[in-house]
Amino acid sequence: MKKYFRNFYKYRYLLYEIVRKNIKLQYRDSFLGILWTFLQPLLTTIVLVIVFGNLLGKDSSKVLNYPVYLLCGRLLYDFYSQSTKRAMRSIKNSASVIKKVYVPKYMYPLANVLSVFVTFLISLVVLVLFIAYFLIFSPNKPNITPYVFLAFIPIGILFILCLGVGLILCTLEVFFKDVEYLYDVFCMLLFYMTPIVYRIEQLKIENEWIMRLFMANPLYSIVNMFRDCVLFGQMININHLLYSLAFSVTMLVIGVVVFARKQDKFILHI
Repeated sequence: MKKYFRNFYKYRYLLYEIVRKNIKLQYRDSFLGILWTFLQPLLTTIVLVIVFGNLLGKDSSKVLNYPVYLLCGRLLYDFYSQSTKRAMRSIKNSASVIKKVYVPKYMYPLANVLSVFVTFLISLVVLVLFIAYFLIFSPNKPNITPYVFLAFIPIGILFILCLGVGLILCTLEVFFKDVEYLYDVFCMLLFYMTPIVYRIEQLKIENEWIMRLFMANPLYSIVNMFRDCVLFGQMININHLLYSLAFSVTMLVIGVVVFARKQDKFILHI
């Protein structure tokens, strides 16, 4: 472990440069540049509110404030989806460098998750502006309490989950190209299995096993914890905390082990 930590410390500046380069390249050819970090979640939330607001967001006693409710889920899901997809492609996209220069290979998926994490943190400004607007102008005000400062807990757990899944995916992607296409379908399924635009109670699921399947989704617990802190002003549900943390740490351990065992063979397949 000491060897790995020393190695990580040695290449910390390279990690910083890769993250910086990824953020720059993301908006290099865009006229508005990094402003899209704010505009994209804002515009997609407005569209989703228009489409689903009257259908799923009518009961303010349950949702409290549908635009904020929706934005909380959308931001977390987007971070998961974008970071894991970029981590998945990180080794193949860096093949030309890997073949010429020695760099610890875990730097590439880690840097991609970190770069999306930075843009995610910037996009949280949109959530703050939404909350401020509805606190001033809306009768359905978000319930802001000191529990809002616990929001870093679900965010941290989500980062661990994304890194673990990203390490697994980028390893599989080197050997099996089809993983990329299968994962796109999985992410679409995950979007609808996570209560982003709806409340789980609205589905009126009577089958216990189907309900368990929904709740087994770690994003379900993470999104609910984040909403409890930011929107409802409640303490985090301890069951959601323990389950999502255990699941995320397990995925990280699996990702590290799988990546470490297979990384020496990457050069033969990229």
